[in-house]
Amino acid sequence: MLLIPAIDLKDGQCVRLRQGRMDDVTVFSDDPVEVARKWIKAGARRLHLVDLDGALAGEPKNLAAIQAITEAAGELGDIPVQVGGGIRDEDAVVACLEAGVQYVILGTKVINEPHLLADLCIEFPRHILVGLDVRDGKVAVDGWSKLSQHDLLDLAQHFERDGAEAFIYTDIHRDGMMQGVNIEGTRELAEAVAVPVFASGGISDIEDIRKLAKIQDSGVAGAVIGRALYEGKLDLGEAQALVDEAQAAS
Repeated sequence: MLLIPAIDLKDGQCVRLRQGRMDDVTVFSDDPVEVARKWIKAGARRLHLVDLDGALAGEPKNLAAIQAITEAAGELGDIPVQVGGGIRDEDAVVACLEAGVQYVILGTKVINEPHLLADLCIEFPRHILVGLDVRDGKVAVDGWSKLSQHDLLDLAQHFERDGAEAFIYTDIHRDGMMQGVNIEGTRELAEAVAVPVFASGGISDIEDIRKLAKIQDSGVAGAVIGRALYEGKLDLGEAQALVDEAQAAS
């Protein structure tokens, strides 16, 4: 299992939102590159970036910061970087890959245009992840502002057939709220597909990591962690050691 620190980018700063609301922003740093270096030095084996401005604009807006982070990640051990937010066409995918990103995360566009994902997975194999942001069992779109009518598991299985490399599963109700990860929802999705599933939203402490480690055999490949790291509620090195030990024991 990979424990992946999240770096949310807004106006060139590292921020965190609560439940995806742009009017509930906490700024953690004016220097996202330094934040990335901090997490890598603490033991991160992958970084998760979200271009919040890009998500609103429908196209990447923080590419300069993203490239600076990928360059730092390369210098510190060739750490892969995944990015979501505003990636809605082939040009945006190319721009991110050219900025040094290893994995791009798509959401709204592939839900609204079902054929797009298959085309991108053919063009950029093993580089395309899909973000499944869920509220009340339905997948949200357009920066979490709207709910689609798609059932989570049906949609995930369709995207898997189209070639998605992995899924990022986010429980919107829990995101940024430090209320604990949705273990059952994560497990249900992981058991419904064969590709890796990464949990996101609500991870608050080492106990959440312990719970996730117990279901990694279901196909849970890791977790994206945000506010718990930034507020010092969770130590990345300790958490990664816990899941490594659990995996070795199994």
